[in-house]
Amino acid sequence: MSVQATPLAEATTTTRPEAAVLQTPAFSPLYQQIKGLILQSLQAGEWKPGELIPSEMELALRYKVSQGTVRKAIDELAADNLVNRRQGKGTFVATHSEQQVQYRFLQLHPDVGQQQDEGRAQRHVLACRRLRATAQISRPLGLRSGESVLHVRRILTFAGTPTILEDIWLPGQAFKGLTAEQMMHYPGPTYAMLEMEFGIRMVRAEEKLRAVTPDAQQAELLHVDTCTPLLSVERLSYTYNDQPMELRRGLYRTDSHHYRNSLS
Repeated sequence: MSVQATPLAEATTTTRPEAAVLQTPAFSPLYQQIKGLILQSLQAGEWKPGELIPSEMELALRYKVSQGTVRKAIDELAADNLVNRRQGKGTFVATHSEQQVQYRFLQLHPDVGQQQDEGRAQRHVLACRRLRATAQISRPLGLRSGESVLHVRRILTFAGTPTILEDIWLPGQAFKGLTAEQMMHYPGPTYAMLEMEFGIRMVRAEEKLRAVTPDAQQAELLHVDTCTPLLSVERLSYTYNDQPMELRRGLYRTDSHHYRNSLS
């Protein structure tokens, strides 16, 4: 079974915004060309997560298009959770620090009560080390085999029960200096920490789900026996322009939780 988050359109790549509009294939609607240019600025860090972007009128003047064209481009960016409109204040770059979106990649819910989130979890980091990526890890991350990656293994415990065992791989160059202490003690979601400390925002993810049973070590860490069915969730997370930035493989206990996703 495969669950895919809202897709992200590719941005055009050029140093001159006006040239980008002209060089985009003629069949691409103008508002999508403008969307690509805004994405290009987001990826370049012109506007940081949480910052106000220029008004529709300012962007229309910048790109020499109508305000309505800019509005339609921003509407799509908002639908993709890349920007947030705030009534009377303007449009802001989306951030994982915002309450309404900060845990949108974690779809684990307790059978009774509200959605489970990482902020309510006790995070215990078992390993945080740099190593050379095998082909199995480097390929989905778009790296060469043998390139540096950061491997983190951790357990998320909810209400005293170890519930999720995760292995996380991050490109070593992009996350140079990341420590186990940061992973354990950051007060908000991990994705918010990655964007605040390293300037990299995860904007979409693809997941593969399957039912598995744990090996002896996994069973011991999750306090279950080796016959207990678990949900295996493999997630590949992307930053702007569909650049993969995180490979995460988790084992979820489902004796008191369930995985729920909204499809449209």
